[in-house]
Amino acid sequence: MVEVCIGTFHGPGGPLQVVTTELGVVAAEWHPNGDAVLGRVLRRLGALDVVQARPAGRAASRAADILAEATPIIEALLAGKDAPAARLPVDLADRPAFDQRVLAVVRDVGWGQIASYGEIARRVGAPRAARAVGGALGRNPIVLLIPCHRIIASDGTLGGYGGDGWVDRAQALERKRALLAREGVTVRIRDR
Repeated sequence: MVEVCIGTFHGPGGPLQVVTTELGVVAAEWHPNGDAVLGRVLRRLGALDVVQARPAGRAASRAADILAEATPIIEALLAGKDAPAARLPVDLADRPAFDQRVLAVVRDVGWGQIASYGEIARRVGAPRAARAVGGALGRNPIVLLIPCHRIIASDGTLGGYGGDGWVDRAQALERKRALLAREGVTVRIRDR
């Protein structure tokens, strides 16, 4: 059984549900329902033991300690401030190897920076795999902390923003545009 802790954070994109294990952040999703997010984590990891979050220093478990460590970073990011999200431990052990490589490279795209899907493909050693990179980012279980919103189309537009099944495409792209705008980056949404 995997011990997890969940926290809900409120930001301009709606509620952000963050789930941690003893190894790190395993999920961060824009979703109004924490139980739905826990259900997806259950399907990924198997049986879960959900523990209570506690203030830093009084945490009941390693998963709760990691959530306490992540809280000020998440709150800063949601407030539109740069924060060292790349220092937080993440738990991507259940993800395919290609996705892990892509997400590791995307973690290094800093605040106020952007990169194209093709550029990420080149960085992971698969220069012709821009679409596969897009697929990996669409499966990113840790949005905001693994900043897939900073990855754009080669023509400089926002082509997509996956992983947000509870909102439609237009809302998801607007969320991505707004996140980039908070970082001082202006990118237009591609016309379809």
